Amino acid sequence: MTPLCFYYILGTMKKEIKISWSRNLAYAIGLLATDGNLSSDGRHMGLVSKDVEQITTFKRCLKINNKICSKPSGYGKNKRYYFVQFGNVNLYKWLQQIGLTPRKSKSISKLSIPDKYLADYLRGYIDGDGSFSVFQDPVYSNSQRLYTRFASGSLKHLKWIKSRIKSIFYIEGFIRKYSRVYELTYAKTASKILLKKIYYNKNAPCLKRKRKLVEQFLN
Repeated sequence: MTPLCFYYILGTMKKEIKISWSRNLAYAIGLLATDGNLSSDGRHMGLVSKDVEQITTFKRCLKINNKICSKPSGYGKNKRYYFVQFGNVNLYKWLQQIGLTPRKSKSISKLSIPDKYLADYLRGYIDGDGSFSVFQDPVYSNSQRLYTRFASGSLKHLKWIKSRIKSIFYIEGFIRKYSRVYELTYAKTASKILLKKIYYNKNAPCLKRKRKLVEQFLN
């Protein structure tokens, strides 16, 4: 890690982030709820990702200019993780008020996300700990199967997401437990409805490689 990166990790932003609900902020919160972290010092927070695009988009959504740093991922030669960290006491306290906390991976529960911005939060969540499966239907040769999945170490949070999606978008998913995580899954019909809500605008911030997987279902 270079000294410059170290400065940005420990340094505090000179310009305060304006805390007011917006689609960009809701998306950034989705990323923080998955690949982000809140330090126990009550001030600093950050995001880690294997996609530098995701870090860049996160910075743009929060209007911060802190330097992006990188480190070896440990999962293969030449593979790296990118990260950005910054300090803002007001934002930190506000995130705590809506339900985000340090060491959140298994403790995160309900978040105070307005209905208007749930789709943006979910898109951020998908870009962090979500995934899509698209493959040829083994029964119907001219059809493809589609699954949308949200993963979490917290069953309470996935139950909250499931409940909010049902109440706002009127679709149903199912939760399964795996060895270390839980997964909330939506099959093809429900996924098509959900994805059109999440990707309501082609210019909305997102991880492009994930959006590309499901573009055919957005029309």
